[in-house]
Amino acid sequence: MGDIPLFPESASTASGQFDIMFFFMVFLAVFFTVLVAGAVIYFSFRYRRRSADEVPPQISGNTKLEVGLMVPLAGLALIAFTWNAVLYMNMWDPPDDAMEIYVAGKQWMWKMQHPDGQQEINTLHVPVDTPVKLLMTSQDVIHSFYVPAFRIKHDVLPGRYTTLWFEATDVGEYHLFCAEYCGTNHSRMIGQVIVLGQADYEEWLATAGSTGSPTTAGDSGMADSGGTVAPEAAGAQLYESLGCAGCHNGGVIGPALDGIFGEEVQLEGGGSATVDENYLRRSILQPNADIVAGYQPVMPTFEGQVDEDQLFQLIKYIESLSSDNAETEQ
Repeated sequence: MGDIPLFPESASTASGQFDIMFFFMVFLAVFFTVLVAGAVIYFSFRYRRRSADEVPPQISGNTKLEVGLMVPLAGLALIAFTWNAVLYMNMWDPPDDAMEIYVAGKQWMWKMQHPDGQQEINTLHVPVDTPVKLLMTSQDVIHSFYVPAFRIKHDVLPGRYTTLWFEATDVGEYHLFCAEYCGTNHSRMIGQVIVLGQADYEEWLATAGSTGSPTTAGDSGMADSGGTVAPEAAGAQLYESLGCAGCHNGGVIGPALDGIFGEEVQLEGGGSATVDENYLRRSILQPNADIVAGYQPVMPTFEGQVDEDQLFQLIKYIESLSSDNAETEQ
């Protein structure tokens, strides 16, 4: 039986930074705990009452001492806050060239979908030294995507998308957990992240569709889009079959969607919104929530007609329209 490590291994670009910050916070906590406890013990003996009629001297205070203590303590607090804020912002701001992987949580499993359409259950293959952005949602209750070796953890929420990113630095297999109690079989909602060399990852991508890595999707109760169809291609088919093109392609009944992803749109009644994944999701399921200025609330809701996988495919297709336009302009 092997020894249980005190800390999980460090296998991402962010893990070392979080470890240093963690040990700094632990040092501060231990230092001041020992300092205060030592002062309490010392003063208890040094200034104890030695007789029943002893009257201690009255002390009105020492401004220099108070300022001398408060300023350094405030400085330490600001250093810790700034350090944590920078790490937090870096954690939620993925690089522009990050590879995006779709993650859906469901009692009690994880489903992943790669940019080319490869799907996995409770296993995620990623290339080493490559930024990976996770676009995550839940099909039922709140889950939490947690990989200790990468020092990443984020809630996965029903009804909206959350994002997380990492860059693995070492080839290997790493534990994946749900860190939010999500029901009776919460402890079984586990998996693994398999980090491969670039050549091995390309080989895995080429064989994933034929080896049937996602074939358990049908048995798991999670939707299976079938094969390795890229989300954009599947979304284009849905876009036509659901009749979206009839209203949006001309921009007469509904706003044109070419180039709209990432842009800011003006809304009826004032205000604006940035067209991102959550905005598109809300517009498909709750079309009257954000009406673009100049258009009428005539779009029907597709809630109950499209599942989570299909929502993701539609959104990726609309996002691809902006990418196509950018390439054409270049």
